[in-house]
Formats: sequence, C-alpha cells, structure tokens
Amino acid sequence: MTKPKFKKSTPFHQVLKSRIHGYFNERNLEQTGNIHLYTKAILLTTAFIGVYLHLLLGTPHWAIAIVECILMGSLAASIGFNVMHDGAHGSFSRHQWVNNLAGMSINFLGANVFMWKTKHNVVHHTYTNIEGVDDDMNARPFLRLCPAQKRYKMHRFQHYYFLLTYSLLYHYWVFVTDYKKYVTRRVGITPIARMKVKDHLSFWAFKVIHALLFIALPIFMVGFLPWLVGFLVFGFATGICLSVIFQMAHSVEETIFPLPEINGIKLEDDWATHQLRTTTNFATKNKLLTWLVGGLNFQVEHHLFPKVSHIHYPAISKIIKEVCNEYKVPYLEHAKLSHAFASHVHHLKNLGKA
Repeated sequence: MTKPKFKKSTPFHQVLKSRIHGYFNERNLEQTGNIHLYTKAILLTTAFIGVYLHLLLGTPHWAIAIVECILMGSLAASIGFNVMHDGAHGSFSRHQWVNNLAGMSINFLGANVFMWKTKHNVVHHTYTNIEGVDDDMNARPFLRLCPAQKRYKMHRFQHYYFLLTYSLLYHYWVFVTDYKKYVTRRVGITPIARMKVKDHLSFWAFKVIHALLFIALPIFMVGFLPWLVGFLVFGFATGICLSVIFQMAHSVEETIFPLPEINGIKLEDDWATHQLRTTTNFATKNKLLTWLVGGLNFQVEHHLFPKVSHIHYPAISKIIKEVCNEYKVPYLEHAKLSHAFASHVHHLKNLGKA
C-alpha cells in the first residue's frame, strides 16, 4: 500500500499555529512541563514502586494482592500516559536528556520506546484512523475498528467481548509485537528508523531487566502460581486502561475513517483538518481524570500540538475552539466519560452488523 498524501496546509492551520505560538510567547511560557508535571511523575512512580515492593515483600492476603495488582496496572498505565508519553514526544522537559529518561520509563515496564515512537509519533499522529497505515486501528481478527476492515461473524458480538481483547494488549505488546517490529523492521507498512548499536543493546537489555523484575524475581519470592495470577491481573488492568483511553479518542461514532481517493494517494483534507475529523475529546472538565490520564482526554489538542505538554491543554483548547468556529471546522468532544465510552460501544456494535 502506498502512503496517502494530504492536501496542502490551509489558512486554518496557519492561523491555528500562529495563535498557539502567540499564547506561549506573550506569556513567556515554555511549551514543556513544569513543577506540577514533575511532582506528578514522582508521585506516580513512587506509588508504583511501593505497591510492587509490598506485593513482593509484604505477602498480602490473596484478595488484597489481587486489588494491588489491579492498582499497579492502573499506575503503570498512568505512568505511560503522564511520564512516558510526554517524554517520548519531547514535551516533558526542555532538556532532551530528561525527555529521554521519561520516555524510557516504558522500557522498565517491558515495552520499547524506540519502537513506540515509530508506531505512535510517526504513524498514528500522521495517518490517524487510516486503515492499512495507522497501526492503532489493527486489532484483527478479534475486533473490527473501522469500516474498511473485513467483517467476520464473531464481530456481531464484539461490543460484548471487546474489553477481554483490550485486556490482552499489554502482554501481547511486550511479548509479541515489539519483537515482530524488531525482526521485520516495520510498523505495518512503515519502516522503522535505522537502529544504532546502542538501540539494539537497549532493546535487549531492558527486555532482560523486565524479565528479571516482573518474572524471575517474583517467582523466586512468592512462587510460580501466585506470580502467574498476579502478573496476568496486572497486565489485564494495564491493557484495559491503555486501550479504552486511546480508543475513546478515535474509535467512536462521531469520528471519520477516511480512505484515499481512487488513485490511492490523495486524501480529502489537509493534515490539521484530518486530525480534527478523526479525533475527539472527552470529559475535559473532569480534573481528576485529566490528572490521571495525562491530559489525553484533550486528544484534539494533543494531536494538533504533540510537542506541547499536556499540562497546557486546558488553556490552549479554548484557542483551538475559537479558530475552529471561525473556519467552520468540526471540534468533536463528549461532555462525560460515560458518553465517550457509550459511543465507542455503539461504534463497535454498528461495525459488527452485516
């Protein structure tokens, strides 16, 4: 498949960039994170380590251990949303070495930031919701996430079992897709960047570290069966948190799933308009949710300005809404988390029909 091309940048996009840049320049603000983000990163990381050590050394009752494994999975997802995500986008800090360190938090959790940058920063942020290119739309054969994908009979029930599929994401990511990308040197149809020696060493070293911290050491400390149950529960919780938050931003009834024109190359919109038509916000007035998911409920702002830290999204969302109103470009959002979740379920149900 040939990668599609967008129309040339429009006045709408130019005005949007100008006003956002003006917002930061007028206030003499950095677009990156600040003390609030760094404090949150420390709190989330400390909480994760604390729960991990308590499970390993405290030998809690099995019922408490299950709850703590769910909590640890939620914290792992929150670290991914808040620390790794901003770091990998270069928006955590104005110092690149700090961004690199923040991005590498995903390596300790078993995945690989080098592979993730191609999958997310390069592919998903450019070709959002385009079947055959955006790898985030690929949950085949279990789920049909967009109209262009082949429908199987089991998809009639996907709005019932989708959370089960999402629960497998973390384990599948860590133990299958990372290695697949490493061997094939591709994310879907997109080649990954050339890996240097240090990238190869980092890939394998962190896979070993993860195996030691989350497999070998726990088995030694608590035994095989308790570890297996705990590790599965931890992974299920992480996978559901990650998948639901990201899918509610793109795989809903209101977003579009554009296909290139007949020649297979040209798209209907310019890049900025494409992002607005394929992305939706949800529950942006819920401050606790915003804190926990690293502002990814402000997905519109993130897709338009990925190098701006999520701590600025509530402020710049007002500017983006104004420009969208001026140029009659849609700005999609759900007022509540429950509304976005319901829209995702309805989207899956509709795609499951013949």
